[in-house]
Amino acid sequence: MKKDIHPKYYPEAKVICSCGNTFTTGSTQELIRTDVCSACHPFFTGEQRIVDTAGQVERFMKRLEKREEFAVEEKVRPEEAEEAAAEKTKAPKKKPDEAEAARAVAEKLRGKKATAEAARPSAKKSAKEAAEATAAEKPKRKRAAKKEAAASEEGGGAAD
Repeated sequence: MKKDIHPKYYPEAKVICSCGNTFTTGSTQELIRTDVCSACHPFFTGEQRIVDTAGQVERFMKRLEKREEFAVEEKVRPEEAEEAAAEKTKAPKKKPDEAEAARAVAEKLRGKKATAEAARPSAKKSAKEAAEATAAEKPKRKRAAKKEAAASEEGGGAAD
C-alpha cells in the first residue's frame, strides 16, 4: 500500500440521526449526521411517515388544496362554468368575404382532386377487378424479373 494517499480511518465514528438515535461505526469521517436511520425508517418501524427534505410533499398538498377549492367553486356555480365553456368553444365568426374565399378555394381543390381521380384508371376499378388485375400481372412480373437476372449475370461476368 502506498503511504499518504489514503484518507484517515476512524474506527469509532459517531453517527447521529435527526430522530436523536446515535451509534458508532467505522468511517473516514469522524462525525456523520443523517436524516433517517434504522430506528426511525418506516420500513423498519412499520409506520407510515413521509420524509420531506425538499418540500415536495408540501408543494403537492398546496396544489391539491387549490384543486379542491376549484372543484368547490365549480359545484357552486355550475351555470356560470357551463356558459364560460360554451363561449370558449364557439368558433370566431368569419367575415363574409373570407367565407366566400374559403369556399372558392375548397371548390378548386375538389375539382383538382376529381380530375386526378379520373386520370387514374385504377381509381375507377372495383376492389375485385383490382385484385384480379394484380393476380394476372404476377406471372408476367416473375418472368420479367428472371430475364433481368439472367441478363445481369451475363453482363455482370463481363464487367468484372
